[in-house]
Amino acid sequence: MSAPTRPRRAVGWFRLPGGLAAVACAACCALPSLIAAGVLTTAGAAIARQTLLAAAAGLAALALAMWWLHRRRVAARPAPSAASAGPAASAGPAASAAPSASALRLAPACGCGSAGCGVTSR
Repeated sequence: MSAPTRPRRAVGWFRLPGGLAAVACAACCALPSLIAAGVLTTAGAAIARQTLLAAAAGLAALALAMWWLHRRRVAARPAPSAASAGPAASAGPAASAAPSASALRLAPACGCGSAGCGVTSR
């Protein structure tokens, strides 16, 4: 009997723009120190400030949109069937002969598919 495997989780690719936005924000906050150290002139800092603010805002909006799309896709996935989950699925056909408790639950009659609907068929 093999050990049950966990479903693969998506790598946080949608987190990348949020991290880049945080880096741009931190760089913008470091501008006064760079001016005081003589690394940047005030004109260069003004240009860098506008560029970093625009980049941080754009990346934050992109991160939010990617997060929303990810959540929408995850919510749209069908739930795993009761026969393919749990230790009964790996134990063989003799263990899965009886219907599971989740297979015996009544489905919502309204067709919404929500588990907490409260409307059940009889």
